[in-house]
Amino acid sequence: MNNTLHPFVEVRRRLHRIPELGFAEFKTQKFILEFLSRLPPDRLEVKTWRTGVLAKVKGTRPRRILAWRTDIDGLPIEEETGLDFASEHPGHMHACGHDLHMAIALGILHHFVEHPVSDDLLFLFQPAEEGPGGALPMLQSEEFQSWKPDQIFGLHIGPEYPVGTIATRPGILFANTSELYIDLIGVSGHASLPHRSNDMVIAASQLAMQLQTIISRNLDPLDAAILTLGKVTIGTKQNIIPGQARLEGTIRTLSMDSMEKIKNRIRALVHGIETGFACEACIDWGANYCQVENEESLTREFMDWAGREGDVQVVECREAMAGEDFGYFLREIPGFMFWLGVDSPHGLHHPALLPDEGAIPAAIDLMTRYLTWKADS
Repeated sequence: MNNTLHPFVEVRRRLHRIPELGFAEFKTQKFILEFLSRLPPDRLEVKTWRTGVLAKVKGTRPRRILAWRTDIDGLPIEEETGLDFASEHPGHMHACGHDLHMAIALGILHHFVEHPVSDDLLFLFQPAEEGPGGALPMLQSEEFQSWKPDQIFGLHIGPEYPVGTIATRPGILFANTSELYIDLIGVSGHASLPHRSNDMVIAASQLAMQLQTIISRNLDPLDAAILTLGKVTIGTKQNIIPGQARLEGTIRTLSMDSMEKIKNRIRALVHGIETGFACEACIDWGANYCQVENEESLTREFMDWAGREGDVQVVECREAMAGEDFGYFLREIPGFMFWLGVDSPHGLHHPALLPDEGAIPAAIDLMTRYLTWKADS
């Protein structure tokens, strides 16, 4: 019985041990650079950008640049997998599959260094996808612009799909997203003297209820949108009237027009709370990601090729309300993203996410064959 671990499964396990947050991926960047340094240098050019890496595999007769993008950051989650290669960084975990994404990208890159194709291939190891957002500043960087590709592709693990399945669709795949932070500032005081205070428990409660009417009463019911408050912080002690409150949430829409309508309504409601409760308020939209919109013809071409030649099951899926800053690349460069089945009992951002590592060699095989066909056609 052969118990030898696939080399890029081993790469994934090593990366899984060292999750780092956005723009702090120092060990991760070092790992990637050390991996690249061991490859034959004659066809490989490497640049760094902040904590990210750009690597170009030179083609034999280049007419264009085809790009593959992967994200490299982890999440502030305490791991609960029980794996013997679990995170070595307390309170941090690769709970969104970026460790698999990197292993797959390195596997594809390794193949093409050894087996070059006609076109140049650019591999982007992008930081900070989980926030504050690395795609847009990387896209705007001098390093990227000097190698700006003609087409760009990427994947994201899909826990709900079995290994051997990919899922995507022409057009919108992932939603527009915006973080939401609202601070309310009144006057704190003793519970026995409520008339001398300005109670932000009441103001925050009113605002929370009002915000929940936006989707149901201010948006076309045929538009897909979500407004969720995930955290409300108020008060310190049972007999102190709080003078400050903070509401934190997320907005997700399938159109930029709906996003702007929601934000305008939030502004109006918050202004009403300021007036009604004689308090001050501040809105912070946090990180904003535009929709991931797959280019129609390229996506359909890929789906047809994968169904015919890729040895995978191809599913045309529905849009997801997930957010992904890959959308900034697709706004300027034609390309697509797809879900890669990994058959995990737990979903993305779960502390016990357990993707099937068999998806790693399957994805490397799929994409090396597709990019070979694409680059040489």
